[in-house]
Amino acid sequence: MSVSQTRNLGLPLINLLRLKGVPILHQLHLEERLLRTTSDNRCIINDGTIHPTIVMGISGKPKELVEIESVLRDNIPVIRRFTGGGTVIVDQGTIFVTFICNKDAVPGLQSYPQPIMSWSSLIYKNVFQGIGDFRLRENDYVLGDRKFGGNAQSITKNRWVHHTSFLWDYEVSNMGYLKLPKRAPEYRQARDHLEFICRMKDYDISKSTFIDRTIDAIGSQFFPSLAELETFQCSLDSKFEPSSRLLKRQELSELIFESPSANTVSQSL
Repeated sequence: MSVSQTRNLGLPLINLLRLKGVPILHQLHLEERLLRTTSDNRCIINDGTIHPTIVMGISGKPKELVEIESVLRDNIPVIRRFTGGGTVIVDQGTIFVTFICNKDAVPGLQSYPQPIMSWSSLIYKNVFQGIGDFRLRENDYVLGDRKFGGNAQSITKNRWVHHTSFLWDYEVSNMGYLKLPKRAPEYRQARDHLEFICRMKDYDISKSTFIDRTIDAIGSQFFPSLAELETFQCSLDSKFEPSSRLLKRQELSELIFESPSANTVSQSL
């Protein structure tokens, strides 16, 4: 199908950016700027991040979600992102896919968490057609009963962001930095991290195949236009201060000595 034919279908334009190895904090800063200071539909695909990094949702509490002493000992960065959702540890085996859209970009889609989640699952259902038993379970993407994709969102008056971290691969030792959360999806059934998650690569899907299939699936909903990072950055408000941030070592160190009575129930999933 030609470009003109695709445009005649009335599909909305989405600017697509492909990245490789961009640090996750830089990506989060870019996403929030795009969400809050631009008015175009955007999609970012980032193949891996350089260093193992723990990323918590906006309401996540480090003492209840991460093994602080191990994190400090091994210099593992801990980030609090601008979206909700749970806590993950990401590295070069993680693939990140983010949609940043106007609320009227997808006809009939209500800009609320569950409708957006369900809409995104239809895209990935096409990606994983013939590969495992893909489904949306609560807020997660699973193959069978094991999680491989974690989702988080932020919704403003006129726009929304939905981003996913996909576990194409992971280091077993890295999972030891995460505690079992107090609030978890019902289908988890108190399984530890290694019993709860799975690797995409074990289902015979390469990174390149996954990314290519994802772009094809996006094309069923949007007209994708490839763009360079410079194009994305030139439209940004340089004065805007993103809220995602790296937690300081001192912040984490102080938590070790807090009184147990100061603990509160985690809001992360």
